[in-house]
Amino acid sequence: MDSYFDISPLISPRLAVFPGDQPFAIKNLMSFSAGQHLELSSILTTPHIGAHADATIHYHPDGEGISARPLKHYLGPCQVMHIQGLAPKARIGPEHLLQPIKAPRLLFRTDSFLSPEIWTEDFNSLSAELIEHLAEQGVCTVGIDTPSVDPADSKDLPSHKALWKTGVAVLEGLVLEQVPEGLYTLVALPLNIEGLDASPVRAILLPKGALS
Repeated sequence: MDSYFDISPLISPRLAVFPGDQPFAIKNLMSFSAGQHLELSSILTTPHIGAHADATIHYHPDGEGISARPLKHYLGPCQVMHIQGLAPKARIGPEHLLQPIKAPRLLFRTDSFLSPEIWTEDFNSLSAELIEHLAEQGVCTVGIDTPSVDPADSKDLPSHKALWKTGVAVLEGLVLEQVPEGLYTLVALPLNIEGLDASPVRAILLPKGALS
């Protein structure tokens, strides 16, 4: 049995993205099947594909690209908390926290977006009040198993604005359906791309204290 959980969906052209966003596509530049001496390809995609980290420039005009985000947000002690059974499109609030916060990185398993390849707008998200509450408790990073911390039809994006206000980092599009509640070590490093508004991550959860 693996000693870690892989919490990133498979990236493929089948992976759902926000309507109107750029889906994942591969362009083959060279291939063995064409009689060439190697395989060579390029990709076209939104950086908000699958499991990803948002940069602050994504949600605030004074923000920075993903390469400026401190890596400490995406590496270290982490807690997975189950918040399940909410109404479709409901936001998670402080009142839904039924156990103490025990780590500076907190991932929410909602089971409200179970198929990464099937788009739905019924997923749960986070409230601005929750993000502000978590920041007060010392949380530096929040994550969720849905495409966004705001509902799909939100235009004012209060939870993203709360991320900017508090400095809390965010991971979206995680796959947590097999992950029990508890404490882990998170590894979910974004790519070092200058000026980009997000980056895909290969997110894994190691046993608690694995990197200490």
